Amino acid sequence: MQNHCRENWSPSLPAGKAVITSGGRLPAKHVIHTVGPIYRGGNSGEAEALASAHRESIRLADEHALQSLSFPAISTGAYGYPIAEAARVAVSIAVEGLAATTHLKNVRFVLFDEATLRAYTSAARKLQNSAFPCTIEEE
Repeated sequence: MQNHCRENWSPSLPAGKAVITSGGRLPAKHVIHTVGPIYRGGNSGEAEALASAHRESIRLADEHALQSLSFPAISTGAYGYPIAEAARVAVSIAVEGLAATTHLKNVRFVLFDEATLRAYTSAARKLQNSAFPCTIEEE
């Protein structure tokens, strides 16, 4: 997969952008690569870059007629983005993005631990109680 990445984008993909490659030897046919922002206190455009990373990934998935897409908790590890804030951005953009897609039907968040799961579930429940419909499935 490293060669696919090198052929499709430079090593310095900016935060908020995304590219798609083949899945290589993975069971997935495609991999969408995106970069989230480094968290610098929240006043340096981090929320916009994080939203863009999700939005661009959803756009690429739909353009390539993918039916499902999985996200990790982008930027919440080494990049230091607060999990609850990242969850709010990620879930709202996923729901908003799905409403505008033709092919994409499912967005999943594959999360590392219980605390992250609780934050994303809470963000989804808040949206579920608002004007945006979303389904919460915990596995």
